[in-house]
Amino acid sequence: MNISVELTLSPLQDTFEDVIIQFIKKMRNSGLTVLENPLSTQVYGDYDQVMAILQTEIKEAFELMDKGLLYMKIVKSDRSDYEPHF
Repeated sequence: MNISVELTLSPLQDTFEDVIIQFIKKMRNSGLTVLENPLSTQVYGDYDQVMAILQTEIKEAFELMDKGLLYMKIVKSDRSDYEPHF
């Protein structure tokens, strides 16, 4: 089963850029399809593979920050090729 995941990582501290950059670089190197924009990162792939990678990388990102939050949306389908039709 393929999924699409939208992630917004928000460290609640003054030094936050390094944590976000490291998280995005690890997602890029994961072998998953990863698309980025200024507000979020989208990850696409097989459910088990995506969730296993996210479990590891989210934990590591949280360990690098004092306080933070992660917004995550999951859609049951691969939406990586979505193009607006209007």
